[in-house]
Amino acid sequence: MIKGMIAAMILTGLVGGGGAAVQAQDPEAGGVRRVGPANAMFSDVVWVGDVAYLSGTMAPVDVPADTAKGTPARYTTDTRAQAIAAIKAIEATLKKQGLGLGDIVQMTAFLSGDPAKNGVMDLDGWNAAYRMYFGTTEQPNKPVRATVQVARLVSETGRIELMVVAARPARGPHAMPATARVERPLR
Repeated sequence: MIKGMIAAMILTGLVGGGGAAVQAQDPEAGGVRRVGPANAMFSDVVWVGDVAYLSGTMAPVDVPADTAKGTPARYTTDTRAQAIAAIKAIEATLKKQGLGLGDIVQMTAFLSGDPAKNGVMDLDGWNAAYRMYFGTTEQPNKPVRATVQVARLVSETGRIELMVVAARPARGPHAMPATARVERPLR
């Protein structure tokens, strides 16, 4: 298997790729395809068959690092604004993969405590951003979702990081119509 992975990496340009975006598929890995820069610590997207797993995504920082002053990049916006920007970043990544927000089947939101809310996550801000993109007239699909508060994100001023799993819609005679929705009442 290792030889197969090395051969796939060489053939697809992962070795010596100089950081260019690549898509590699290990023929022995059962259809696993990794997408992202060759020199990155982890993949941006991993495909397993028709299912795409996206790495955690945060909003782009609104204040870049200042190396002259020695200050790190940071956020000055609240959870809602950061969530909107993170969802837009996810949407852009999905679009490059031929998918959209409606193809997301699972979402996990990691929220850090908001100093303006005595260290408690801003669930209202996150839900307000979420409702702009999921369960709307334009995009009625809603993924399964979990939201957890974490002690801290990678950026001290970051308020939310999202991880999603998306699935390519089935095509053909066994595909469920896009309009088919099964709703069960809550108990």
